[in-house]
Amino acid sequence: MTKTSIHSPAAPPQAGPYSHAVRTGSLVFLSGQGPADPATEEIATSFEDQVRQTLTNLAAVAASADGSLDDAVRVGVYLRDMANFEVMNRVYGEFFNPPYPARTTIQSDMPIEIEIDAVLA
Repeated sequence: MTKTSIHSPAAPPQAGPYSHAVRTGSLVFLSGQGPADPATEEIATSFEDQVRQTLTNLAAVAASADGSLDDAVRVGVYLRDMANFEVMNRVYGEFFNPPYPARTTIQSDMPIEIEIDAVLA
């Protein structure tokens, strides 16, 4: 099995020993992206802006893999507080088009408010 590591200069740098994405066969697995601005590494104060930045970062990684969020077949959303679900869902709808990818949204105890990963086909 061949796998190719993908790095996106338009996304925040990886915080550990992992790739922004990995291509194997016709699938691309995008690592979770958070709300840090890639230029400043700052995190917006409003949750809505954090969701928007997280999805912008994810789209940048997809683009580095010669894809887009329209190629997503599965998305994982990790929220620190499920009370933010409605805001996340509204902003998420600005980034994805029908047919929408399959999605799982779970609450996760993490140091950031949101993280999103995806699989592209």
